[in-house]
Amino acid sequence: MTPRQRVLTAFSHQTPDRVPVDFLATNEIWDRLIAHFSIDGTSVSPSPYFEVEREALLRRLEVDFRVLSYDMFCAPPESALERGAHIEWWNVLSRSTPNRMWRQVLPDGSFKDIFGRHTRFQQVETGAYEESASYPLAAAQSVDDLRAHPWPEPDWWDFSPIPAIMEQLDQVEPYHFRFRIGSVFEVAWQLRGMQQFLMDLVMQPEIPHYIMERLTDLYVENLRQVLKIAGDRLDMLYFYDDVATQKSLLVSKEMWGEFIRPCHARIIGMAREYGLPVMYHSDGAMRALLPDLIELGVNVLNPIQADAAGMEPEGLKADFGDRLSFHGGIDIIKTLPHGTVEEVQNEVRERIRVLGAGGGYALASSHHIQSDTPVENVLAMYDLALR
Repeated sequence: MTPRQRVLTAFSHQTPDRVPVDFLATNEIWDRLIAHFSIDGTSVSPSPYFEVEREALLRRLEVDFRVLSYDMFCAPPESALERGAHIEWWNVLSRSTPNRMWRQVLPDGSFKDIFGRHTRFQQVETGAYEESASYPLAAAQSVDDLRAHPWPEPDWWDFSPIPAIMEQLDQVEPYHFRFRIGSVFEVAWQLRGMQQFLMDLVMQPEIPHYIMERLTDLYVENLRQVLKIAGDRLDMLYFYDDVATQKSLLVSKEMWGEFIRPCHARIIGMAREYGLPVMYHSDGAMRALLPDLIELGVNVLNPIQADAAGMEPEGLKADFGDRLSFHGGIDIIKTLPHGTVEEVQNEVRERIRVLGAGGGYALASSHHIQSDTPVENVLAMYDLALR
């Protein structure tokens, strides 16, 4: 099978020739693996939209998926840039794929993304991360205050390169392409501040309603443009919103239904209008929302944190496996960073045995592979014989 056929077969709940795999990792892991394999990228045709060395690594690991993302195609007016800022596409710590990712770098070295989220580098023992530097909407007292924020508009994007990017990659072999549209709840609280945002849900509901609806309006229109441009070559919509902890939901199911579900329904509805399947990401204990997500039209759930309450693979497969496919499942907290090679291989086999029975599974890590993971454990996970 081609990579695309392999994924489509699995997500149709049929058994492919082997389990499809995906790869998402922090910059440090990308760099170590590229060095390990001595990859120079000369085998990949150059592109202004993705890093050739990383694309070559995906081919070396025989990864079946490719991701296109909204932040590859940002084209805001110069008036959207802050004084003294410059645009950075590549030195971005959130860049977990080969793709470029738009940021403006402020004079103090901190960053703002297209929505105005403000972040800075935070160094840790094994690498670095982005953390919030400030919350641009923290001081807002009313919806009128929110309207003054420099919200991005649909014409701040140019999605016209998408067909050529897919055609370039298809010249090697047809991959499974998904488009990453963004998040609602996460972007909203990262603009407002989580504590304040959670209080707003109770005390000033018009504020979270406005922020999330404003974002959803943008996503729906952007997605409409992408689907018109990409045609039927695009295989899946991907969006994300972390709404759970390791033990429970971050907000009550009733509050999720009032504030978040309508926004998700609009995004999913646009995808369904074009006949496009939907993949949804949320970390943590998501089980309580799975019937609702299936009802909304979600086809694939990511990232399957098996140690979160209610997310045991056996139970997920038994209760939802006829209606939902699964993507992820290999633990990034214990197994990959701290397990032995044999323990990694055993977990891969077990996830394939349980979640991959009769199709409906794509092997991947339970989030981006983190910087404290030994290279030998990553290589063990991507051992072709295990698939």
